[in-house]
Formats: sequence, C-alpha cells, structure tokens
Amino acid sequence: MLTIGQLAAYAGVTARAVRHYHQIGLLPEPERDASGYRRYGAKAVVALIKIRTLANAGVPLSQIGQMLEADESAFAEAVQEIDSHLRDEIERLQTSREQIAQLAAGDSLALPSEVVFYLNRLREIGVSERMVEAERDGWILVVARWPDRVHDSMPGKLAQLDDPRVVRLYKVLSEIVESDAGDDDPRLREAADIMAGMAEQAYAAGEIDLGEMANDDLSFDLLDALALESDPRAQRMLDLMRERGWAGWTRLKRLADPPDS
Repeated sequence: MLTIGQLAAYAGVTARAVRHYHQIGLLPEPERDASGYRRYGAKAVVALIKIRTLANAGVPLSQIGQMLEADESAFAEAVQEIDSHLRDEIERLQTSREQIAQLAAGDSLALPSEVVFYLNRLREIGVSERMVEAERDGWILVVARWPDRVHDSMPGKLAQLDDPRVVRLYKVLSEIVESDAGDDDPRLREAADIMAGMAEQAYAAGEIDLGEMANDDLSFDLLDALALESDPRAQRMLDLMRERGWAGWTRLKRLADPPDS
C-alpha cells in the first residue's frame, strides 16, 4: 500500500495534483488508516496513470472522468472530438504567433504586403520616417474599411511616385513634419499649391470621383481627424486648400466658388 507521495512519484505527478484530482472527484479518495494516512492500492496507481496520460494529451480534466468510464466506441468518438478541438486551437495559436511576429516587423502590423512595399518605396524616394509613420497609420484605417480595394488601387499609387510633383510634395511635407515651424511656414503654401494643381488635373481627367466610397463619411472623417491629430498644422493645410478651391483632405471636393486667398 502506497502513501500519497509514493503514489504520485510512481505515476509521475505531484502530490498536489493527486489532491486536486480528489477535490474534483476524478480520483476516489481512500479512507485513512489507523495512523491517519491515506493508503493507495494498485488500482489507484492504474487510474492515476490513465488520468495523467489523458491530461498530458490535452484532454480537459472535466472530460477525463467520462472518458475513463466510456466504452470503446464512445472513447474513440471523444478522442476524435478532442483532436478536432486541438487542431482548431493549433490554428488559432499559429495565427497568434504570426501576429506576434508582425509586432516586431513594424509596417507589417495590420497591413498587407503591397502596402508595406509602398511604404518602403516612400523611404526610397526620401520621405522622412515620421511622414512614413503618418502614411502607415492612414493605410491601417483604409485597409480596415476597404480591404478588397487596396490591391486594385496600389498600382496607381505606386505609379504616382514616378511623378516629380508627388515626390516634391512628399519632400515638402516631410520637411514640415520634421520641423518646429508654425502655421506661417511658407512650405505649407507650396504643399497646398502642389496638391491643388494635382487635384485640378485629376478633376479635369475625371479621376477624382471615388464612387460609392465617397459616401462613407465616417471613414473619411477618421482619415481627416488622423491628419489633424498627427500634426495641428494640417488645419492650416485645409484652410489653404479651401483658398485654392478645394475642401477636405483625403476626400477632396471642388468648391463652386473658391474664396479669395
């Protein structure tokens, strides 16, 4: 006859685990002997080894009791159900691992590979890191709202980087965000001139229509708010764009009668 310590050692568990199995009714608790000690026989050892084996295999303790009492068919069915659950859990954990890995990957967090490629192209043309970070946050909002449109729109976005005006615009904006200049920074006017000129050209070519996306007020409001929260001087840019006949920031609207600058 074994003490609880001997039983635990034989089965490869701890005495604390044995006591827990007693508490939840998984392993019958024997009567104490005249000395006040629990004494365990061979059947207790066999039962404990079965419990340990099932627990190590990932079977929840709440199901082990039923499995130990099940016939062969019911046992096999329970094993299949647990195996299916484990496969689902493995897939969930693998997804979690991939997401955790993205945390160390910077731009890859919450963004598809084509957007990451675009952000790297911005770096290649000399865009400052703070400006790239602002772009990245904007793309996170875009991807979350219009995930199916990103792939189709990206070739056009990349092609724009071959336009000297776009390169100059990013250069000017990079200089602005990296500086401590106020709303009187002349570079703000230069940026607004470039944006207004490009908007006029796109409007004339019929390329400024966003289709049904234009009706998504909340998403565009969030994008505009992001710009304002990232740099208060964005409000000055909005004012300058209105002077040039355009309202908005990420969803430009042509004003019928632009105010005098």
